[in-house]
Amino acid sequence: MTMDFSITDDQVAILDTTKRFATQRIRPKVREYDRDERFPLDLYAEMASLGLTGGVIPEEYGGAGMDHQTYALVIMQLAEVCQAMAGAASWASGVGGVSVLRFGTEEQKQKYLVPLARGEGPVAFALTETHTGSDVASMRARAVRDGDHYILNGNKVWISMIGSCRWILTFATLDPSLGRKGITAFLLEPDWPGIERNMFKNKVGFRPMETGELVLQDVRVPVVNRLGAEGEGFRIAMSSVENGRLGVAARAVGMIKACLDMSIAYAQTRTTFGEPLGRRQLVQSKITDMKVAYETARLLVMQTACKKDQGDRARLDASMAKMYASDALMRVAEDAMQIHGAYGCSDEYEIGRYWRDAKFMQTIEGANEIHRTLIAEYLLGYR
Repeated sequence: MTMDFSITDDQVAILDTTKRFATQRIRPKVREYDRDERFPLDLYAEMASLGLTGGVIPEEYGGAGMDHQTYALVIMQLAEVCQAMAGAASWASGVGGVSVLRFGTEEQKQKYLVPLARGEGPVAFALTETHTGSDVASMRARAVRDGDHYILNGNKVWISMIGSCRWILTFATLDPSLGRKGITAFLLEPDWPGIERNMFKNKVGFRPMETGELVLQDVRVPVVNRLGAEGEGFRIAMSSVENGRLGVAARAVGMIKACLDMSIAYAQTRTTFGEPLGRRQLVQSKITDMKVAYETARLLVMQTACKKDQGDRARLDASMAKMYASDALMRVAEDAMQIHGAYGCSDEYEIGRYWRDAKFMQTIEGANEIHRTLIAEYLLGYR
């Protein structure tokens, strides 16, 4: 397989637009909306007007029609300034939009995918439950057929954008005894009777992502809002994980780059014992490790994106990229905090936000312990 990671002229233009938007529009406001635990819908709309929310979705459905390499580069660039806005740019290309693109009817694509790709409102992907977590096949949310509707009951937790979502992709089982074969996917609208949304406040990180709980109490869902066939929900949930994991890995890479840049700048300007902090060998060692982690994680991300662009299966690569990049980010953020010393714990410097957000990256799109198992099972032929 030939892999070419050189940047094209078109990509340079897109990245210039992305960097300008991130530095001029996002950076001045990021501390405010992080502190307020509020997702900036105004910036999201502005980002959409620049064509940055459409990702890999085809233009006919409101998307930007990017290849996966361009998409990954955009996510990395945004994440250098704010992982939440980078996450917003990945919604259409990840677990929400791609699922509808692949399994939705034409009516569903027009009603739900097109507005998402155009940045007219976020999507909430409601899969995780309190008692199941990564064990999706054991979900407890129930769906019962009632004529031309289904009646849904259950709870979902740790759902991003549950506060401002325009629509919700959720999953429930028709029969728990069927395991994954009973799981079915549904498209919900947040103002329907029986839907309750509760936001989690005072989280350690991911504060603008409006994470919370979805409660379903006798929610009547029209049959036309079922996504795919009955029992196809597990397949639908897993169908977009490669893109979702690619997006998380790209966000982690962007955050690593930011931690590295901030650490270099601080080490060059902070003076201790009469000379720059960067002269300290232990600080130099940390910065060296950061650079190696950045380049390695970036290569894994671009390799995954390249394979997807060539039409190859990339589930192994996506798991490796997600696991390595997010673990590397946690180490890098920790070292960056140590370089900044006490100032890293103050609001005067941004590094604390990256450190707080880093922990979440190890859990979303599958905990890294799960990915370690997946990678081994792919290699051993068990999957």
